[in-house]
Amino acid sequence: MLFGRSVEIGALDEVIAGAREGRGGAVVLRGEAGTGKTALLDAAAARGGSMRVLRTTGVESESDLAFAALHQVLWPVTGSLDALPEPQRDAVRAALGMAAGGAGDRFLVGAGVLSLLAEAAAPDGLICVVDDFQWVDRASADALLFAARRLGTERVAMLLAVRGDAPVKGVTAAVDVRGLPEAAADELLETRHGEMPAPVRRELVTLTGANPLALGEIAARLTPAQLTGREPLPDPLPGGSRLFGDLVAGLSPDARLVALVAAVETDLSLVLRAAADLLPRPGSEPGRVALGELETAGLVETAGDGVRFRHPLIRSAVHEAAQGADVRRVHAVLAESATGDRRAWHLARAALGQDERVAAELEQAAERARDRGGYAAAATALARAAELTPGPHTRAVRLKDAAVAAWLGGRPGQAESLLAEARERAGADATLAMEIARLRGRFELNSGNAAEAVRILAAGDGLDMLADASEAASYVGDMGAVVELGRRAAAHPEGFLRDVVAGIGLTVDGDASGPVLLRRALARTGELEDAAGWLWASAAASYLGEPDLANELAGRAGRVARVSGMAGQLPVVLEFVATAERIAGQLARSQAVSEEGLELAREAGYANTVAAHLANLAVLAALRGEEESCERQAREALAIAVPHRVGLRIGVAAYARALLDLCLGRYASAHDRFTAIASAGPGGGHPTVVWRTTPDRVEAAVGAGDEAGARAALETYERWSANAATPESRALLARCRGLACSSEDAFLEALKLHTNPFEAARTSLLLGERLRRAQRPGEARAHLRTAWETFERAGARPWARRAQEELRAAGESHAAPASLLDALTPQELRIAGLVADGLSSKQIAAQLFLSPRTVEYHLYKIYPKLGIGSRTDLARLVVLQKAPVAGDGML
Repeated sequence: MLFGRSVEIGALDEVIAGAREGRGGAVVLRGEAGTGKTALLDAAAARGGSMRVLRTTGVESESDLAFAALHQVLWPVTGSLDALPEPQRDAVRAALGMAAGGAGDRFLVGAGVLSLLAEAAAPDGLICVVDDFQWVDRASADALLFAARRLGTERVAMLLAVRGDAPVKGVTAAVDVRGLPEAAADELLETRHGEMPAPVRRELVTLTGANPLALGEIAARLTPAQLTGREPLPDPLPGGSRLFGDLVAGLSPDARLVALVAAVETDLSLVLRAAADLLPRPGSEPGRVALGELETAGLVETAGDGVRFRHPLIRSAVHEAAQGADVRRVHAVLAESATGDRRAWHLARAALGQDERVAAELEQAAERARDRGGYAAAATALARAAELTPGPHTRAVRLKDAAVAAWLGGRPGQAESLLAEARERAGADATLAMEIARLRGRFELNSGNAAEAVRILAAGDGLDMLADASEAASYVGDMGAVVELGRRAAAHPEGFLRDVVAGIGLTVDGDASGPVLLRRALARTGELEDAAGWLWASAAASYLGEPDLANELAGRAGRVARVSGMAGQLPVVLEFVATAERIAGQLARSQAVSEEGLELAREAGYANTVAAHLANLAVLAALRGEEESCERQAREALAIAVPHRVGLRIGVAAYARALLDLCLGRYASAHDRFTAIASAGPGGGHPTVVWRTTPDRVEAAVGAGDEAGARAALETYERWSANAATPESRALLARCRGLACSSEDAFLEALKLHTNPFEAARTSLLLGERLRRAQRPGEARAHLRTAWETFERAGARPWARRAQEELRAAGESHAAPASLLDALTPQELRIAGLVADGLSSKQIAAQLFLSPRTVEYHLYKIYPKLGIGSRTDLARLVVLQKAPVAGDGML
């Protein structure tokens, strides 16, 4: 029976009711030990009616075993795994140890958990209960929290109980479970212990803080005379802060020893086997006898194949009463019977001093965890293995490997600490020192100072490290370093990566051989297999001045990253996918990709990637004319990028502000901002941003009346575009000539060349404005109408208004037809585009890290919005509307 918890139960009921109706969510119960969190979870689960309940409890002794908690909570529903998209299904099976092979990216495991919970929720909903979440192993916690943050359209309620202030990343809904209200505390005491004088009740409530466990346990140990007030309460109260210490002290020696075994191992068969070794009694079963004593004392419960303490504080009391030598002895005995990861960790906890044999077993456990996607568990195992390693070189290697695992597990702070220790212990091994240096550089590039990353990585001579250094220099905007690194890369044997790195450096330096190398590299894209290779190909196209080809290649990188299970790098790849979508005029898709990338980057701890997605979102807000959002997101991006010297992202955030002014017709301010972008140095801006935004800069200069500035920008753009051969690159150059040289023919040439509908609309608008002001409204209207309709569909509201006003001035007053797809959210637009491409719900779910049921949920929302009833109708409508979601080439 619960006392005084109506408010807490009401909050949990609300989450459960929402899940029952398809509005899933997660909530954290926070409170100190004994406040009744477990009782609240029990009551909430019982109130779910016909809803399915999955449950697990974090166990401190299993907190280093990868996916231990996930295995327990999901095992009852593994029969539904076949309903998942193949990449998610394979990842979950590997994580649960049901199949050989790697689980891949931890994001893929999390997506699989989400899909499996969604499947298990049919038809009446599901309640997923996790008690003592602070002790859930990190791999399970990461996967469960990934799912918890994405339950909005699922019939799943996730209830997580955590002691104290242990962090639960990303779950904001919380119920604080404190001491009972005074009236409820009085009721509890009276119900369990009969009437007692008010002064006694008040003193008990005050001394225990109305903690229900403390009230019940302490009152049960008082004498009748103390309960009735005939004798004073003892000082201190029995049980003290541990509550159960005196019960443990009162156990027989055999029961205390078996309690200690149960405190470090939950498997009943292992507990009994260890008890037999520790308490040899011929012809008897001392383990079962001792367990019986523990059960009679109300300290443990045995159910199925496990042993559980009635309350975690009992386990704490057992540990506190034990001597260190006894704890090590118990672990050593358990290691003789255990296998796999359990054996490795028992050996590690039994070790006194360094032991290479034990360290090697822990290293193998780390490899198993890593193969299943448990990177955080692998990092913990490798770090402990390093502590146990006597050899300095091997210790440094294990610390380095632990740092990599921590990084891939989304814990950059731990990764950097481990790597710093590895660096100290690397000694004179030049090869190991260089490996560590490369990792330091990569860590800095993702989350730290990009200029420092250049310095670290440029010290290497290998092609991979030179490529990393060139990438870092490109982020900074240090073209001098890019040139120098390209020259050094050119000394390596011919190959795709060598040609790209050398070709970029030589191209930037004005060497005619540079574009030749880049063309040769692009001719070898058929050899590429991973997302990183496609991103290098995209960079090659970009430095050739061909943004359309660069966008296409970035899209291929995105597709490969989503299905390959690449460890932790998806948020980074999505930077380029989102940018490509935006440049291609796919504003809704770019928004959805950046929102996804931003969430994943924050989860992974990739600060510089967070800045990249914020900067892209700021540009999108500018295109929609949303001043407040643009300014806020640009400011947040700059707060990261400026101290980290990420000139590329500083440039994009500055571009967002300049573009906003341009969209809103504030030409003088836009011109000033574009001029500042063009003059920014390394770490404060970026030449690629300058090049890609020059068409906007020319337009701003013309609008501000600076014709000389427009011509100067055009001359620079002509030099940058000298090697470009794609139609879109030549179209943008022609438009710039039309603006700077006031040439109608140049505008018409651009319109013939454009392959990007959004950029074609911008050219149509500029030409339409020119024709209308030249008193040729009839010719202007067709161009203005095309521009208006494209901008309306894309959501570029400032330009749509500008085109509409010009149309009216040209004598056309009726509104352009709005796209039916305007009613869809960015996520719905992405799903609509994938449906139009012929993908099934499972295939869409695999690409977007959703569950198939979530995809179906979105489709059932889309159909009534558009007045249709099937996937065939939706695909046909997407094509007929010629909406910018048609196809999913960038995903």
